[in-house]
Amino acid sequence: MSAAVAFLFMTPDTLISAYRAAGQGQVFAFWDALDAAARAELAAQAAEIDLAEVERLNRALVFQAGGGGVDLADLEPAPCTRLPENGGRADEWAAARAAGEAALRAGRVAAFTVAGGQGTRLGYDGPKGTFRVTPLKGKSLFQVFAEKIRAAGLRYGRPLHWFIMTSHANHAQTEEFFAAHRYFGLDRGRVHFFRQGRMPAVGFDGKILLEGRGAIALSPDGHGGSLRALHRSGALDLMRAEGVDTISYFQVDNPLVRAVDPAFLGFHLLAGSEMSSKMVPKAYPEEKVGLFCRQRGRVAVVEYSDMPAARQRETNPDGSLRFAAGNIAIHVLSRDFARRLAAGGGEVALPFHRADKKIATVDAAGQLVKPGAANGVKFEMFVFDALPFAANPLVIETSRAEDFSPVKNAEGVDSPATARDDQLRQFGRWLRAAGAEVATDASDRPHAGIEISPLFGYDLDSFRSRWAQLPVKPVVVDGLYLE
Repeated sequence: MSAAVAFLFMTPDTLISAYRAAGQGQVFAFWDALDAAARAELAAQAAEIDLAEVERLNRALVFQAGGGGVDLADLEPAPCTRLPENGGRADEWAAARAAGEAALRAGRVAAFTVAGGQGTRLGYDGPKGTFRVTPLKGKSLFQVFAEKIRAAGLRYGRPLHWFIMTSHANHAQTEEFFAAHRYFGLDRGRVHFFRQGRMPAVGFDGKILLEGRGAIALSPDGHGGSLRALHRSGALDLMRAEGVDTISYFQVDNPLVRAVDPAFLGFHLLAGSEMSSKMVPKAYPEEKVGLFCRQRGRVAVVEYSDMPAARQRETNPDGSLRFAAGNIAIHVLSRDFARRLAAGGGEVALPFHRADKKIATVDAAGQLVKPGAANGVKFEMFVFDALPFAANPLVIETSRAEDFSPVKNAEGVDSPATARDDQLRQFGRWLRAAGAEVATDASDRPHAGIEISPLFGYDLDSFRSRWAQLPVKPVVVDGLYLE
């Protein structure tokens, strides 16, 4: 039993004693002034925290000069499996697809969506997964993913389990949204919600900060915390009981993602990989995506903010970028690997990273302080940090146009407008590939408004199959919707 789990069973008096013994008694400085409800909430928050872990992080990241620095020595580009049109072997891709389809027919695959974010940067009040993204019907991100997962289950004859990691901020809203939409036609017994873990913020002196007299300054533990959350929620136990050994991981902000990609799954399984990742070639040197690298024989991701600009601009003899493989947060993990990392122990555990932040807190008198400069540290984990621990890690190229158009900003790059346009381009390409006439502008965006439900086709192959079955092919006109 971990220290954090043990705390859940402590009485308030025992909990307070444990915090005082750890030198963190300030968390309960205003205990006597709180009413019963506030005391219960503070005790519940305190019980989430592993004090031994906080102490380890203080020693490693807060008290050490330069704590959390990134090692950039001995970096070289990671090896990648390229698409057939970019030099990859078509027979290998065909074999991978067949292996992935076999795994789907055997029920070995589950989908996993990291969906703890709010739509704040989009100017939207609600869980990001409830944001409407499709060009005609205005379907939410959650509905798009649900239809892709449902369609894959129908195509391969085995409905998939879908695990969705929420946050404390949006868990209830997310569950309510799915219930209101009848789980978008999915079996509700196969849709599983669980909350992401949280970590306390600390001052530069290592003391846990309060955001109110009865509230600890807590924040999500990063997308790397998804593995711990899978383990602690019992999701991995459920997967084992259901015969699921392969997890298809993706984040909630990407409507183009192939939530269930047979070729990607097949490459992973044929190689006996514990973790595989998709990459797209960077569009330009300064694009804000992490870079797949190899460092002393291990595959790793270096964040764009940690890679010096000169290294990002390095080129090969043919003029192409040397460090070009961009991380787009689409992975496949083996279930047992996720458990081993989540359980930790020894050297097999995801590292935490330090982020210096401005953190609203209360002073010794209980008065709210809004700092003008960074006054503390938040801790977070990154899921891609699992790669160096994985056996036979793979990096597989994917098409940006078919797999990656995130919705992050209200306007400009990676916005709802760019994602809608990218969906329209995808739908137009599929229709042209099937023989339909589609008029487009210079950017390949169809003049007509088009939307293809994943239930009609969730990738080019499934779309072509369904299109070929239509006795009468529809004409592409404005407002064409296929389901």
